[in-house]
Amino acid sequence: MSRIGKKAVQVPAGVTASVNGQVVSVKGPKGELKVVLNDQVLAKLEPGGIKVDPKDKSKLARSSWGMSRTLVANLVTGVTVGYSKSLEISGVGYRAALNGKVLQLNLGYSHDVAFNVPAGIEIKVPKPTEIVISGIDKQRVGQIAAEIREYRGPEPYKGKGVKYTGEYIFRKEGKKK
Repeated sequence: MSRIGKKAVQVPAGVTASVNGQVVSVKGPKGELKVVLNDQVLAKLEPGGIKVDPKDKSKLARSSWGMSRTLVANLVTGVTVGYSKSLEISGVGYRAALNGKVLQLNLGYSHDVAFNVPAGIEIKVPKPTEIVISGIDKQRVGQIAAEIREYRGPEPYKGKGVKYTGEYIFRKEGKKK
Protein backbone atom coordinates (compact mmCIF):
# COMPACT_ATOMS: atom_id res chain seq x y z
CA MET A 1 0.00 0.00 0.00
CA SER A 2 1.24 3.47 -0.82
CA ARG A 3 1.70 5.53 2.31
CA ILE A 4 1.59 8.75 0.30
CA GLY A 5 -1.33 7.66 -1.90
CA LYS A 6 -3.58 6.82 1.07
CA LYS A 7 -3.72 10.44 2.24
CA ALA A 8 -6.28 12.77 0.70
CA VAL A 9 -5.03 16.09 -0.68
CA GLN A 10 -6.50 18.85 1.49
CA VAL A 11 -8.08 21.71 -0.48
CA PRO A 12 -7.65 24.96 1.53
CA ALA A 13 -10.19 27.78 1.68
CA GLY A 14 -10.10 30.04 -1.36
CA VAL A 15 -9.16 27.17 -3.67
CA THR A 16 -11.65 25.42 -5.94
CA ALA A 17 -10.95 21.95 -7.28
CA SER A 18 -12.79 19.88 -9.85
CA VAL A 19 -12.34 16.34 -11.12
CA ASN A 20 -13.57 15.52 -14.63
CA GLY A 21 -12.61 11.93 -15.46
CA GLN A 22 -8.79 11.79 -15.41
CA VAL A 23 -8.39 15.62 -15.47
CA VAL A 24 -7.94 17.35 -12.11
CA SER A 25 -8.24 21.17 -12.19
CA VAL A 26 -7.35 23.47 -9.32
CA LYS A 27 -7.97 27.21 -9.22
CA GLY A 28 -6.57 29.46 -6.51
CA PRO A 29 -5.32 32.97 -5.77
CA LYS A 30 -2.13 32.58 -7.86
CA GLY A 31 -3.73 31.01 -10.93
CA GLU A 32 -5.16 27.83 -12.38
CA LEU A 33 -3.46 24.48 -13.04
CA LYS A 34 -4.63 21.11 -14.32
CA VAL A 35 -3.13 17.67 -14.67
CA VAL A 36 -4.19 14.57 -16.60
CA LEU A 37 -3.73 11.54 -14.38
CA ASN A 38 -2.66 8.06 -15.43
CA ASP A 39 -5.42 5.68 -16.54
CA GLN A 40 -4.47 3.31 -13.72
CA VAL A 41 -5.79 5.63 -10.97
CA LEU A 42 -9.15 7.18 -10.10
CA ALA A 43 -9.50 10.64 -8.56
CA LYS A 44 -12.56 11.61 -6.50
CA LEU A 45 -13.55 14.94 -4.98
CA GLU A 46 -14.60 14.31 -1.38
CA PRO A 47 -15.43 16.67 1.51
CA GLY A 48 -11.96 15.98 3.01
CA GLY A 49 -10.21 16.87 -0.23
CA ILE A 50 -9.17 15.07 -3.39
CA LYS A 51 -8.71 11.32 -2.96
CA VAL A 52 -6.65 9.26 -5.41
CA ASP A 53 -7.10 5.47 -5.52
CA PRO A 54 -5.73 2.72 -7.79
CA LYS A 55 -8.20 1.24 -10.28
CA ASP A 56 -7.27 -2.33 -9.38
CA LYS A 57 -4.65 -4.36 -7.51
CA SER A 58 -2.17 -4.58 -10.40
CA LYS A 59 1.48 -3.61 -9.91
CA LEU A 60 1.22 -0.81 -12.50
CA ALA A 61 -1.81 0.73 -10.76
CA ARG A 62 -0.17 0.59 -7.33
CA SER A 63 3.07 2.09 -8.65
CA SER A 64 1.19 5.00 -10.29
CA TRP A 65 -0.88 5.71 -7.17
CA GLY A 66 1.56 7.70 -4.99
CA MET A 67 2.96 9.72 -7.90
CA SER A 68 -0.52 10.71 -9.07
CA ARG A 69 -1.42 11.88 -5.57
CA THR A 70 1.81 13.92 -5.41
CA LEU A 71 1.02 15.59 -8.75
CA VAL A 72 -2.38 16.68 -7.39
CA ALA A 73 -0.76 17.94 -4.16
CA ASN A 74 1.74 19.96 -6.23
CA LEU A 75 -1.17 21.66 -8.04
CA VAL A 76 -2.77 22.73 -4.75
CA THR A 77 0.55 24.01 -3.35
CA GLY A 78 1.32 25.84 -6.60
CA VAL A 79 -1.93 27.82 -6.74
CA THR A 80 -1.77 28.76 -3.04
CA VAL A 81 1.93 29.31 -2.21
CA GLY A 82 3.86 28.83 -5.45
CA TYR A 83 7.34 27.44 -5.98
CA SER A 84 10.75 29.04 -6.24
CA LYS A 85 14.32 27.95 -6.93
CA SER A 86 17.37 30.09 -6.38
CA LEU A 87 20.68 29.88 -8.19
CA GLU A 88 24.11 31.20 -7.21
CA ILE A 89 26.75 32.34 -9.68
CA SER A 90 30.39 32.06 -8.63
CA GLY A 91 33.44 33.03 -10.65
CA VAL A 92 35.43 36.15 -11.46
CA GLY A 93 33.33 38.39 -13.70
CA TYR A 94 30.35 36.01 -13.74
CA ARG A 95 27.11 37.92 -13.21
CA ALA A 96 23.44 38.16 -14.18
CA ALA A 97 21.17 41.10 -15.03
CA LEU A 98 17.50 41.31 -15.94
CA ASN A 99 16.56 43.54 -18.88
CA GLY A 100 12.77 43.47 -19.20
CA LYS A 101 11.88 39.88 -20.13
CA VAL A 102 15.46 38.87 -20.97
CA LEU A 103 17.96 37.50 -18.46
CA GLN A 104 21.50 38.51 -19.48
CA LEU A 105 24.17 36.12 -18.17
CA ASN A 106 27.88 36.90 -18.31
CA LEU A 107 29.46 33.49 -17.73
CA GLY A 108 32.99 33.81 -19.06
CA TYR A 109 32.18 33.24 -22.71
CA SER A 110 33.16 35.71 -25.45
CA HIS A 111 29.49 36.72 -25.62
CA ASP A 112 26.67 37.30 -23.14
CA VAL A 113 24.04 34.58 -22.88
CA ALA A 114 20.50 35.92 -23.34
CA PHE A 115 17.72 33.82 -21.79
CA ASN A 116 14.13 34.80 -22.66
CA VAL A 117 11.86 34.50 -19.63
CA PRO A 118 8.82 32.34 -20.56
CA ALA A 119 5.26 33.30 -19.67
CA GLY A 120 4.11 32.15 -16.23
CA ILE A 121 7.64 32.30 -14.79
CA GLU A 122 9.00 35.22 -12.79
CA ILE A 123 12.75 35.77 -12.51
CA LYS A 124 14.35 38.20 -10.04
CA VAL A 125 18.00 39.16 -9.69
CA PRO A 126 18.43 40.57 -6.15
CA LYS A 127 22.24 40.53 -6.49
CA PRO A 128 24.38 40.15 -9.64
CA THR A 129 25.42 36.71 -8.38
CA GLU A 130 21.95 35.47 -7.39
CA ILE A 131 18.93 34.45 -9.50
CA VAL A 132 15.49 33.60 -8.05
CA ILE A 133 13.03 31.75 -10.30
CA SER A 134 9.41 31.48 -9.16
CA GLY A 135 6.08 30.34 -10.54
CA ILE A 136 3.05 28.18 -9.83
CA ASP A 137 4.09 25.05 -11.78
CA LYS A 138 6.75 23.04 -9.91
CA GLN A 139 7.93 21.21 -13.02
CA ARG A 140 8.38 24.37 -15.11
CA VAL A 141 10.22 26.24 -12.32
CA GLY A 142 12.63 23.33 -11.94
CA GLN A 143 13.08 22.99 -15.70
CA ILE A 144 13.88 26.71 -16.17
CA ALA A 145 16.38 26.56 -13.28
CA ALA A 146 18.03 23.51 -14.87
CA GLU A 147 18.24 25.24 -18.27
CA ILE A 148 19.92 28.32 -16.75
CA ARG A 149 22.32 26.11 -14.77
CA GLU A 150 23.16 24.21 -17.94
CA TYR A 151 24.77 27.27 -19.58
CA ARG A 152 27.75 26.95 -17.20
CA GLY A 153 27.42 24.19 -14.64
CA PRO A 154 29.71 24.22 -11.61
CA GLU A 155 33.13 22.73 -12.26
CA PRO A 156 34.85 20.56 -9.62
CA TYR A 157 38.27 22.25 -9.42
CA LYS A 158 37.47 25.86 -8.50
CA GLY A 159 33.67 25.63 -8.14
CA LYS A 160 33.04 28.30 -10.78
CA GLY A 161 29.71 28.34 -12.59
CA VAL A 162 25.98 28.39 -11.87
CA LYS A 163 24.74 26.18 -9.02
CA TYR A 164 21.60 25.77 -6.94
CA THR A 165 21.66 27.58 -3.59
CA GLY A 166 22.84 25.12 -0.98
CA GLU A 167 24.13 22.61 -3.55
CA TYR A 168 27.35 20.89 -2.51
CA ILE A 169 29.99 20.73 -5.23
CA PHE A 170 32.43 17.86 -4.73
CA ARG A 171 35.85 19.48 -5.12
CA LYS A 172 38.77 17.72 -6.77
CA GLU A 173 42.41 18.28 -6.07
CA GLY A 174 44.34 19.92 -8.91
CA LYS A 175 47.66 18.88 -10.40
CA LYS A 176 50.55 18.52 -8.00
CA LYS A 177 54.07 19.61 -8.84
